[in-house]
Amino acid sequence: MLPEEFKQQLHEQGIELSAQQMHQFESYYELLVSWNEKMNLTAITEKKEVYLKHFYDSITLALAVDFNPEASLCDVGSGAGFPSIPLKIIFPDLKVTIVDSLNKRITFLTHLVQSLQLEGVSLFHDRAETFGQSKEQRASYDYVTARAVARLNVLAELCLPLVKKSGYFYALKATKSDEELQEAQSAIALLGGKFVEDKVIHLPLIGDERHILMIEKKKETPNKYPRKPGIPNKQPLK
Repeated sequence: MLPEEFKQQLHEQGIELSAQQMHQFESYYELLVSWNEKMNLTAITEKKEVYLKHFYDSITLALAVDFNPEASLCDVGSGAGFPSIPLKIIFPDLKVTIVDSLNKRITFLTHLVQSLQLEGVSLFHDRAETFGQSKEQRASYDYVTARAVARLNVLAELCLPLVKKSGYFYALKATKSDEELQEAQSAIALLGGKFVEDKVIHLPLIGDERHILMIEKKKETPNKYPRKPGIPNKQPLK
């Protein structure tokens, strides 16, 4: 997907990109490739692939759900900024918080946010387990996202504590896994969530399938979750 194809595909979905936004995406691509030479940010570096499998793929969240462009969004384990930074470029009023456990990625994201002149973006170098226990952050976000970070039962423990009651946790997955969803059902309920729907999206041009697992926060998460760093991965909730 070349930049003009990217713009046209979004136009067909009702999203109009300005010249400034197109420039921001181009700068994002250039910085991603440049920084990727000195740190491992992504295995995808070809321009057409980045625009399709990172930029457009991130924006599919807003195309698939009833998305409030002025909401607060926390992106857990964002890596190189996906899906939150492409969403922020599209929706400048979106309030974005990114938490990542690797400081070198936060360094890249800090430079990226400054270079793209994005306002309303907060960056935290922290483990999701400790971030989710922070009184300032807990139950503070309309949306929490995680893109291909871990299995769903682990993600639920890391992400649901951060979601406001009646807010949503969106797990972005490349493939469907009924087994993964089934094993996470009890954990989701324990953490105050309710699975709503598996939204299926197909990427344009190549038809690759993507899944957005929608989980609504129905009640407050018990204070003991998330557990101490490392435990959710080593001993996932059943």
